[in-house]
Amino acid sequence: RRRCAGALRGPGWGAGAGAVARVMAAQAAAVGIQALLFDLDNTLVDTAGAGSRALLRVEDLLRSQYGYEESTAKLVIEKFNTKLQMENLDCIPGVNVDEERILLFEAALQETDSLDPDQGLAAKCYFLWKATRLQHMHIPDEVKAMLRSLRQSYKLLLLTNGSATVQREKIGACQCQQYFDSIVIGGEHQEQKPALSIFQKCFQLLGVKADGCMMIGDNLDTDIKGGVNAGLGATVWINNSNLKCDEGAVPNYTVKSVLEVMDILGKERV
Repeated sequence: RRRCAGALRGPGWGAGAGAVARVMAAQAAAVGIQALLFDLDNTLVDTAGAGSRALLRVEDLLRSQYGYEESTAKLVIEKFNTKLQMENLDCIPGVNVDEERILLFEAALQETDSLDPDQGLAAKCYFLWKATRLQHMHIPDEVKAMLRSLRQSYKLLLLTNGSATVQREKIGACQCQQYFDSIVIGGEHQEQKPALSIFQKCFQLLGVKADGCMMIGDNLDTDIKGGVNAGLGATVWINNSNLKCDEGAVPNYTVKSVLEVMDILGKERV
């Protein structure tokens, strides 16, 4: 394993001819790009951060209103979060996401307490978590400004995996529609990223060939590997955790912030 090639840092990352040459090379490689495909979660929106805030609210509920010890409340949260990360509702037609996630909380409560929880507690936990997470989901102002600026020169498409119901709720909370020419949600199609078919759907909607598109996302397995396999002109990996990547999914560019896309495209930051 090695660090992904094509790293590009923001302004102030270096000085001299070498730094200038590196930025110019990055910009040259982006020539011919006509459309930008953006991932949503943890690319444009801090979904992980919103989720963490929501879990803290549930922990506080368990401690303040239901008498849970701190360690027990934390264990409930940990178990729910683990189950949430493992769920796969996308392939179950007609599934009620709210009902399924209430069951996750119910299981987490029972496994922790070894007693039946208060009637309705799982539902209270879930709906508090859901409402708090959506409340904290937003596109930062500087990212909104970037999207508005980029849309003057490129076609923009939002490509996100996940349950149609869940992702539509997030999109509504973030008011994403106004920034994109098209929105494609994996749960509304037969296959999701990294499948070739969903990328082909994007090309069709945009009226742009694969090599005229750039994929920007935080997930190597879905965003980057999918983009590479679909023959996109370029891929940009948002890696703010200094992760390493596999040889099979090497992006053209690795950046710490989605705002650095402006540097790659040779655009002045707004």
